[in-house]
Amino acid sequence: MTEMRRRSYSVHREILDEEAVDEMAEKSDSKTSLCEKVKSSMRCSGPRLKSCMLGSFPVVSWLPRYSIRDNALGDLISGISVGIMQLPQGMAYALLASVPPVFGLYSSFYPVLIYFIFGTSKHISVGTYAVMSVMIGGVIERLAPDSNFMIWDNMTNSSIVDTLSRDAERVKVAAAVTFMSGLIQILLGLVQFGFVVTYLSDPLVRGYTTGAAIHVIVSQLKYTFGISPVRHSGAFSLLFTVLEVCYLIPQTNIGTLVVSIVAIVGLILAKELNAYLSKKLPVPIPVELLGVVIATLVSWQVDLQEKYAVDVVGVIPSGLQPPVLPDVSLFGQVIGDAFALSVVGYGIAISLGRIFALKYGYKVDSNQELIALGLSNSVGGIFQCFAISCSMSRTMVQESTGGKTQVAGALSAVVILFITLWIGALFEDLPKAVLAAIIYVNLHGMIKQFMDIPALWRSNKVDMLVWVVTFILTVLFNPDLGLAAAIGFSMLTVIFRTQLPKYSLLGQVQDTDIYRPLEDYSQVKQVPGVLIFRSSATLYFANAEMYQDALGEKSGIDITKILSAKKKLEAKKKRHEENLAKKAKKAAKKNKIDMEGEPEMEEQKDIATIEVNAEHDPSLPRAIILDLSPVNFLDTVGVKTLRGIVKDYGEIGIKVVLSCCQTGVVDNLQTGGFFNDKVTKSCLFSSVHDAVLHCQSAVTDSNMYENLTATHF
Repeated sequence: MTEMRRRSYSVHREILDEEAVDEMAEKSDSKTSLCEKVKSSMRCSGPRLKSCMLGSFPVVSWLPRYSIRDNALGDLISGISVGIMQLPQGMAYALLASVPPVFGLYSSFYPVLIYFIFGTSKHISVGTYAVMSVMIGGVIERLAPDSNFMIWDNMTNSSIVDTLSRDAERVKVAAAVTFMSGLIQILLGLVQFGFVVTYLSDPLVRGYTTGAAIHVIVSQLKYTFGISPVRHSGAFSLLFTVLEVCYLIPQTNIGTLVVSIVAIVGLILAKELNAYLSKKLPVPIPVELLGVVIATLVSWQVDLQEKYAVDVVGVIPSGLQPPVLPDVSLFGQVIGDAFALSVVGYGIAISLGRIFALKYGYKVDSNQELIALGLSNSVGGIFQCFAISCSMSRTMVQESTGGKTQVAGALSAVVILFITLWIGALFEDLPKAVLAAIIYVNLHGMIKQFMDIPALWRSNKVDMLVWVVTFILTVLFNPDLGLAAAIGFSMLTVIFRTQLPKYSLLGQVQDTDIYRPLEDYSQVKQVPGVLIFRSSATLYFANAEMYQDALGEKSGIDITKILSAKKKLEAKKKRHEENLAKKAKKAAKKNKIDMEGEPEMEEQKDIATIEVNAEHDPSLPRAIILDLSPVNFLDTVGVKTLRGIVKDYGEIGIKVVLSCCQTGVVDNLQTGGFFNDKVTKSCLFSSVHDAVLHCQSAVTDSNMYENLTATHF
């Protein structure tokens, strides 16, 4: 480190402005037109066709090179482990989506196989996911509420819900919104819109998933207490649901509550034991599966449904559903929800996929992931599945048990197929309270995200504000509206930060070409006669006026006042000249002699007392350098602002130059009409130091001229 500090360098060259740099580097002015770009993208060749096919069907590129010796055993163990997890989670998350539990198994089969063919991530486990399920549940409850399926029961002389008709309609709604979200994802992938995930920052995603977890918990309270609250939809629906649950707590089914408590405590203890023995066990204990099996056996032996009125899963049809095209008439009612599902599902999957891609050294194609998830959802919608994404818990199990490729996901789908075809009916006596308990326990990771708040408070308060506001908006306005509002708020924070940048005057680190803010460093000195100004944000319409105000404040120059005084002085001079001309004319008429020479001398004498630019004010700098290194683009307002600064300060004898302009900024200046006969690229410099040396030489020349003039006269 000491050796590095002692190293030095010396460069001898001329001061270079932008024109000189363009000439030396031979800047090319040729640009590819839009027409040529389109033609190039439409050209087809053998290698290009092959690359396109391999990119569209990733399985074709990696499956022929699959190493059975290195990967088969790990993928087999991982696939079986994940498939076992898919069973209870699929059934539980189906309850979140307000559809019969068997459709959670379908959603764990078809989409997984599609992703195996088209996906590029080797480690994520796609399938049912809590946040997606609760979003679909909100759509279903809005379009197919229980109140639409009330029928009169002659046996009890009361209204009851026609569950068969209700469930059939709800499956149609789930399939329609899933199919639409898949089409949106495919469309976004085809137009290379994978970058949309960049608008979902990490604090936003974590705050959003935490808020969605609260919705998940509240939606499962009815299964925990054995009550039947009216499910509300729209803004503030969660608050209304909580009030409804509190009102119905006296009607709690004790048997259901006991089952819930025992299941929750048992699952927590088993998971803690699993974590304690994780290093000693080659494969994690399938806690959820054991809980489902034990609960089903107890419910069957004790007959919980008949004796204690504990709600159970009910009939689980064996076999697979035939493909059915979604109901087109529902598309117009679910398109907004479908877009929210497509963005959230993709954002979660690509975020997790990139984490493991970075860890294991391979690349995840963001646009291909959009297409893969879109095909999974659109095909799944035809087979009456509901929207899927990536599950963190299953992905961690898939990776920790040795899964190395997408084969593990395909094997997990085979496990689900086996369960669906042959043993699914064995779980008909499973209490729904146990599925709710599985959901609660699996949400502990999301609930722990509340610890992000103090961490973000210490690191970045704006990110903490985004997290908190996203959480509140999601809780109050439901996951779909909450996401849109949260993205809008996040974008506003970016805009506000560009409107409130840090403005600094730079000084020179002694004997170097390095310049730093004067207020941040004690050993940085201002360059005599030269003021260097920098903003920490780009310059555009939203902050252009503040940029001008900050320059005046930092420099101590009230440019408006000085220009106003100068104009008044010029107006006074003009009036004085006009008065002299009138006097000369009157005197000529009166004396009838040629007074042309003497008045002229008198005029010159009087004008000498009203000099506008007679001497430079020593309190003002000779030159101002605008450091534009943070500026990555200029709009027309930004160009106009810079043009005005150069003109206004030039009128009071202060030279203004620009430094560190990026190529795009120079192009913006050129197209925006910044340059003219008086202002050329010679006022642009590639570095602050070049600009400083140029201004210092100009100041020296100006001082020499003033000294010579004063001596001569």
